[in-house]
Formats: sequence, C-alpha cells, structure tokens
Amino acid sequence: MKSLDIALKDMTRSFRSFYAVVFMFGIPLLVTGMFYFMFGRIADNGEFSLPKTKVIVANMDEGGPKFNVDTDNVPGGEDADTMGELIVGILESEDMADLIVVTHAPSPAAARAAVDNQTQQVAIIIPVDFSEKFADVDEDASIEFYQDPTLNFGPRIIRAILNRFTEGMAGVKIAINVFLDEAKPEDEIYVGEVVQRYLKLSLAEEEDLEGELLDVRVPVKEDAAAKSENLLIRIVGPIMGGMMIFYAFYTGTSTGQSILQEEEERTMPRLFTTPTSQTTILSGKFLSVFMTVSVQVIVLLVVAKYIFGIRWGAPLAVVISATGIIFSASSFGIFVNSLLKDTKNGGVIFGGLLTVTGMVGMINAFSGKVTTSAQFGDVSLLVPQGWAVLSLTQAMHHQPISSLLFTMSILLAWGAFFFIAGVWRFNKRYA
Repeated sequence: MKSLDIALKDMTRSFRSFYAVVFMFGIPLLVTGMFYFMFGRIADNGEFSLPKTKVIVANMDEGGPKFNVDTDNVPGGEDADTMGELIVGILESEDMADLIVVTHAPSPAAARAAVDNQTQQVAIIIPVDFSEKFADVDEDASIEFYQDPTLNFGPRIIRAILNRFTEGMAGVKIAINVFLDEAKPEDEIYVGEVVQRYLKLSLAEEEDLEGELLDVRVPVKEDAAAKSENLLIRIVGPIMGGMMIFYAFYTGTSTGQSILQEEEERTMPRLFTTPTSQTTILSGKFLSVFMTVSVQVIVLLVVAKYIFGIRWGAPLAVVISATGIIFSASSFGIFVNSLLKDTKNGGVIFGGLLTVTGMVGMINAFSGKVTTSAQFGDVSLLVPQGWAVLSLTQAMHHQPISSLLFTMSILLAWGAFFFIAGVWRFNKRYA
C-alpha cells in the first residue's frame, strides 16, 4: 500500500509539470496533426490534385502526302487531317482536360513570347513540313518543345505525353519500312491499313486494347471508405505510433529521474530512515514510472483514434502491443537512470541516447516501409523502440496473434533485462 502511495505522489508531481505534459501528450499529437493536415487530401480522396499546366500550341503543319488512315479510334484524332491536327486533338482531348489547358498561337514566335512572358508554361511548335516528313520514311519529323526554365513538374508531364506520341509515330515509320521491305509492289496499297492498325495499338486508350494484346484483369475495387482507411493507416497511423513510442521511452526515462532528484534534494536518505523499507520505497518509485507511461500510452491511443480516425487494430492485439511498449519503455527508463550519477547527466542521455535509439527504432514508421515481421538485417530491430514499432504495426495490419506474441516476447525480454539490471544497480547503490 505504501508503494502505491509513493507511486501516486510521484505521478502527481509528473503531471503537474507543464513541460512533462507537453512532451507526453502535446508534441506527439502536434507532430501527427501536422502530417495529418499535410496528407489529409490523400487520405480523403485517395489521389493527388495537380495544377493544370498552361500549354500554347503553334500548329504550322500544312499537311503532305497522305495515306488512307482513319484516326477515329485515336483519342483526339476524330477530325484530324494532318499529323499536326492529330497532336493538337490529343492535347485537347477529354483525357488531358484534368492535366493541361491548351491555347493556340498564330506563329512560333508568338508561342515562344507567351512562355518568355510567363503567361504560358509550355509552347509546342509543330513545323510546316511535319506531315510531309512523317510520310517520308527517310526523313525525321520533329516537334519543338519550349518551356519556362523556372518550372519542372508540369512541363515534365507534357513532355511525357509528347514522348508517348512521338514514340508511337516512330514505331509507325518503322512498321512502314518493314512492310515496304517485305511487301510486293501490288501490296503497297495496304500501307494505310498498316499505319491505321499501328496507330490504334500505340496511341489508343488501354481499354481499347482489351482483347487485342492485353488480357486485362481488374481486382475488385475497394470502396471509398476502405481506401481512405488504408491510406490513413499507411501515412498517419505509423507516424502517430512512432511518435507515441518515442515519447513513451522519453517519459519512462524522465519519470525515473525522480529517484535521482530526491537523492539530490536529500529527501531519499530521509525516507530510508523511516520505518518504510528500502524495497518498498524503490518499488513505489518504479511503479510510478510504469503507471505514468501507461497513462501516456492509453491516452494517446484513445485520443489519436478519435481525432485522426486511426484504426489501431483488434482490441486484444492493441492490448498486447501496448503492454509490451509500456513495460519496455518503463524498464528502459529505470535502467538508464541507474547508470547516472546525478540529474546533470540527464541532458546527455536525453539528447544523445534517447534520440539516437528512438530515431533508429522509428526508421520504418517514417520511411513508409511496412514491416509486419522480424526481418534479418532490419536496423530498427537493434533497439527496443524498433520492436515496439513492429508490434504496433502488426496490430494495425491485423497480423496473427502468434506473430504479435512473438514480438511481445522480445519486448518483454528487453524489458526484463533492463528492469533486473536497473533494480540491481539501484539496490546496490542504496545498500
């Protein structure tokens, strides 16, 4: 009973400290909140929202020798009479509407000037003889791509679109060359069909290729709620879990410092002169560490669930994981303090040992790597924080209880070592 009274006294002292409360609850929730709002759109919509790129096109193509090519099956090619019109049609198609805004320029100079003045981001200039050179198997047909040098992402998207088109066009010319090398003179009337077939396969939508070259099989699509939940688990959940574990170990160490503080304040020696045994006093001190970390972990799990909507997993799995986290963090704090001579050395421990081991343990939480089993060579498993993150990840991803129990047994082994070593050193210190 006296041990519990001592533990409650130390807990009250800890929670009266504004500094301690901020580090126990405020910072983990604040950091997670920052990531939550940064990635909130992804969690809600499951996709990024990209700004549209402003593209100005100067189509100078006057056409040239034509094959009997039907481009109706090519997106944007319904009304194309020249290769330049086909390119413009693709850029103005409905498929591109979410990515680019197309305007037209009367000349190449006007298109370049619009980019130079930064009223447009990309200029696409199709030369006068583009169709003519395309029709000639011995000529190279090229398009001028002119972009604002201060931009990167938007122009890259447009360039990728044009690269797909030009690669398709290059393939058409290769197909024509191969056909003409092998065909008889009377078969040259089928060149148009060869071009049409290649255009359809190289530039058409993926859906139009089903049954042609691709056997497309689409898995059952998740509903919006399930997709949002999975994204939330992958992004916000591990971050919150990692921050909770990082500061649980911090709390275990800082709360354990009450033993050293009372020693420096000379209250500990006076306690030892009372009828209360040394074992009871130290047990109360140790119990306060476990109880304080327990309150921290439970509060953060509950608050994070209702504020950020994090699904920690099945109740039993969460209890198993939380037990391992609490025991290992508390024991770690007791062991670390048993190594210190006084509280003056605490800054080195907090700034060095806790930071290094905490960051190593949280590598997977912040890297986005989902690890649900102990893997050989995983650096994070060299420290107890890494095993704590692993146990929480297993609970969140609904891993079998047997896997979670194995991880918990490793955490308990870490905790048992730290606790036994810490208690032994404190008993020896005050013997």
